[in-house]
Amino acid sequence: MVSDRGKVEPVRTVRPGLTAAGAGMAGDRVVAADSTTRTLVAATARALRGNDCADLGHAGPVSRFAGTPDPVRRAAAIRSVGRIALTAGQAAEVDAGRVARWFADQYPRRRYPGVLLGSPHGGVAHLAVALGMPWLPAGFEMVAHWPQGAVDRPRAALDHGAALAGRLLAGNPDLHLRQVHCPASRGALAGATVALTGRWQALPAAYRSFLADRLAPGAPVLVLRDTRTWPVVDAADGHSFQLGCPASGLSPVDFHPDSHALRQVLRSAGGDSARWDPPEISAPPAAAEHGVESGFDQGVRDWTARHGHPLHRILVPTPAALSAATADLYRRWLRGAGKTGDRLVVECGRLLDPWQVLRAGLVPYWCENATRRSVEQVEWWLAGSESFTSVDVLPEPPGVRSPALAGLPQWLAVAGFGRRRRALDRTSARGYPVTSVPTRRATEVLRAQPYDLPNPAPLGISEAIAALRDGGGHHGLLIC
Repeated sequence: MVSDRGKVEPVRTVRPGLTAAGAGMAGDRVVAADSTTRTLVAATARALRGNDCADLGHAGPVSRFAGTPDPVRRAAAIRSVGRIALTAGQAAEVDAGRVARWFADQYPRRRYPGVLLGSPHGGVAHLAVALGMPWLPAGFEMVAHWPQGAVDRPRAALDHGAALAGRLLAGNPDLHLRQVHCPASRGALAGATVALTGRWQALPAAYRSFLADRLAPGAPVLVLRDTRTWPVVDAADGHSFQLGCPASGLSPVDFHPDSHALRQVLRSAGGDSARWDPPEISAPPAAAEHGVESGFDQGVRDWTARHGHPLHRILVPTPAALSAATADLYRRWLRGAGKTGDRLVVECGRLLDPWQVLRAGLVPYWCENATRRSVEQVEWWLAGSESFTSVDVLPEPPGVRSPALAGLPQWLAVAGFGRRRRALDRTSARGYPVTSVPTRRATEVLRAQPYDLPNPAPLGISEAIAALRDGGGHHGLLIC
C-alpha cells in the first residue's frame, strides 16, 4: 500500500486461519476501509474517550499520483483496492452479527445518557459527542472483487452482484443488500469492484445487548433516517440494484445513455458511453443506499417500548438540513457556555475530527462530499447566518473527476465568509480533485487551532431536540 507520505508500506494479507471456524470474518476486514460509516464510528468512539483522529490514516489509493496521467492513476487505484476487496469466497464468510459487535465494541464500556442509531452523517458524530452518546449505524459498506469487470457495463455489474449477494445472504438472512454502481463517485473502481451496502432488517443482537447493558435507566434513543430516494431495481429477494447515487451530485436522469454528464464521467473513468446498457427500472424510487430498513426501525420501536426508553426519530431530507441544524445547535451551545461560537470549520466527507472541534470550541458544518450541490448549500447557509470571525475549510478530494464536483474557487468562496481568518487547507487542495488525503489530515489542521477550555457541559437531550426542531424545521428536518 502507498502511504500519504509517499513510502511503500507492507500490505496486510488475510489468512484463512485468522478467524475461528464458523466465526465469520472480523468486522475490521468486512467493512470497506474508506467508508463513511466506518470513519464516523471510529471518530465518535475516539471522541467519547477524549481522543482525536490522529491514528485514522487511510489515505486512499491515489495519495501520491496528482501529476500522473489518468490511466496510471486509475491502474494504481484498482491495484490498491484489489488488495483489500472481498473475494467471492470471503463474501460467503461475512457475519453481519459480528460486524454489529465490532461497531458496538469500539465504544468505552460505561453507562450512556442515550444512544443514536441510523444513517451515516458527519453531523450525527458531532451531535453524539455533544450529547455524550455513542452512534451505531443501521448498515455498513462492503467492496468485493469483480474480475473482468468494466465501468461501462452496469448490467454485468448487476449479474455479478447478484451472485455475490446470494453468497452473502445465505449466511445473513437479516440483511438487505443494496448494490450501487456509480462511476461518478467511484470512478474506475466501479469497473473493478462491486459496492454493496448491507442494511439490517432487524435490530442486531449485539445492538440489543449494547442498549440493555450501556443505557442509563430511561435514557432516550434517537434514530436518524436519511429519507432520500433513488430509482432501484429489485434484483432478487434481499438484493437490490442502484445506478448512481445521491452522493454523486448528479440526478438519476444523468445516468441515462444520452446524458452528456454520463459521457464525461465514463470518459474520465476509462469507459465508453457507447457500451452503456443499464438495466430497466420500472418500480418507483425507493430509499437510497443509506436509508434505514423498516424492520430495523420497528425493532428499535419494539425494544424501547418494552424497556421503557423514550424514542425520537430524526428524518433528514438532505445532508445539508442536518448539517445546518447541527452547526446552529453547536453555536447556541457554545455561547451558552460563555464561548464566542464565532469560529467555523467546514468539514467534508471523511475529513472530520469531533474531539478537536470540541477542544477548540469550533462550530462544525459537514459537507457530505465535494460536489457543487454540497458546497452551494453551505454557501446558502453562511449567507443567511450571523457572520463568523474565522472560517476553515477542509475539502476532501474525491480521487475522481466528475462534472458535478465543486472547483477550488467555489471552496475558496466558502472560506471567504470569514471576517478575519479565511483558510483553505493547502494539503487537501494540492492535487484536488484526483488525489486523496487521510482522515488524520483534519486532526493536523484542527490541532493548530487555539485551545478553548474547559469544554462545555454535555448538551441535554431535551435542549438538543428543541433546538433541532426550531432550527431544522425550515431546512426540512422532521423530528417525531
